[in-house]
Amino acid sequence: MQVTEINAQGLKREFQVLLAAQELEERLTTELSGMKDKVQLKGFRPGKVPVAHLRKVYGRSVMAEVVQNAVNEANRKIVSDNGLKLALEPQVEFPTDQAEVEKALDAKADLAFKVALEVMPSFELADLSDVSLKKLVAKPEDSEVDEALQRMAGQSRPFTEREEGAEAQDGDRVTIDFVGRIDGEEFQGGKGEGIDLELGSGSFIPGFEEQLVGAKVGEKRVVKATFPEAYGAEQLAGKDAEFDVTVTKIQAPGEAKIDDEFAKSLGMDSLEKLREAIAKAIGGDFEAASRRKLKKDLLDALDGKYAFELPPTLVAQEFASVWAQVEQDLKARGKSFEDEDTTEEKAQADYRKIAERRVRLGLVLAQVGESADIKVSDEEVNQALIARVRQFPGQEQQVWDFYRKNPQALAELRAPLFEEKVVDHVLGQVKLVEEPVSKETLFADEDDDDTTGEKPADKAEVKAD
Repeated sequence: MQVTEINAQGLKREFQVLLAAQELEERLTTELSGMKDKVQLKGFRPGKVPVAHLRKVYGRSVMAEVVQNAVNEANRKIVSDNGLKLALEPQVEFPTDQAEVEKALDAKADLAFKVALEVMPSFELADLSDVSLKKLVAKPEDSEVDEALQRMAGQSRPFTEREEGAEAQDGDRVTIDFVGRIDGEEFQGGKGEGIDLELGSGSFIPGFEEQLVGAKVGEKRVVKATFPEAYGAEQLAGKDAEFDVTVTKIQAPGEAKIDDEFAKSLGMDSLEKLREAIAKAIGGDFEAASRRKLKKDLLDALDGKYAFELPPTLVAQEFASVWAQVEQDLKARGKSFEDEDTTEEKAQADYRKIAERRVRLGLVLAQVGESADIKVSDEEVNQALIARVRQFPGQEQQVWDFYRKNPQALAELRAPLFEEKVVDHVLGQVKLVEEPVSKETLFADEDDDDTTGEKPADKAEVKAD
């Protein structure tokens, strides 16, 4: 096997691999000889089938395996001899002349093919000693605990039927039957019977509940409402609908006492213990929000520390993923680029920068993790898998089997675990200053933009193993 580098531009490499006809013949003969004791053919005793006959029967299929093995061997040789770290799987290009390929498969001609590679960029990890970040810290106020208690009590408060002829009021629970129509036609999921609805809860689409205030038991009303542009069912998003609604029961809310007995009904020993549990849960939400902001600031700082060439195909793949999500979001909301005060060209340029940032940060996180020998244990992955399985009650075994049979799915569970460990490691290298803030400040401007760095974990984890 002769391997020659024929092109080296940036992170792209291209090699020519030549398998001489004689080598193809030798490899084929070796493989066929190894089959003699394993193959049983009619008319021949075990182990006595001539190689020439085996070649006649199995030659082409075995040669295909020979070529595939040679490709794999060439790829390993290229990587090993040149000390390369691949960004993607090698791309193999065989001759387009079918007659030439046929001769090679018969070991009557040399076989030449090309191997195209994209390699990982080489860069030094940056010194982060000059990086200073603020960690926003907010503590739950007693008023926030009180609000949470009121919500919990409201969800468990008793309801009693109103007297005959009473009108439904805001806060009442009404039981309704309804049939929904769009353009006069019933639509899937638009029909229900015996449905309980608390007026003012915002459980139904905007405008629906308000039109039932003042209704009486047995009364029929036509409710007109519009599905939100971002409604989950794409076929209903933004559509005007009419509902024939019949009220079958009206119940008034009773008073829910917030005391030790209420706490015990929720499995707590006392009201004080319930308040402590609520404060802890709210504190956990605050800590998670603080972590998200701190992580974004850290990734911003990292992004400003590095500038190196990126593997073009990795960027292209990332951009394709980002852009598909953008188009899907616009379609779901019934919006255009003009509605977003931009053009498709400008939006593509902006999101390509996001894709480049994701890839760059992914490569940085991967190298940090590799340099620090950060690992994610099988036990940690199992715990993450158990948590995921619990999200699908009644389907636990199917979900468990799916992940266990799909290495890529398991890698997607491992990726965020790896990223969080790397982030913790990097945070230990920068200066952190805690800054007490209000809840409003902590959650201000929080969104799910594409620059948070969550995606690079996928890239980083794959390269870190």
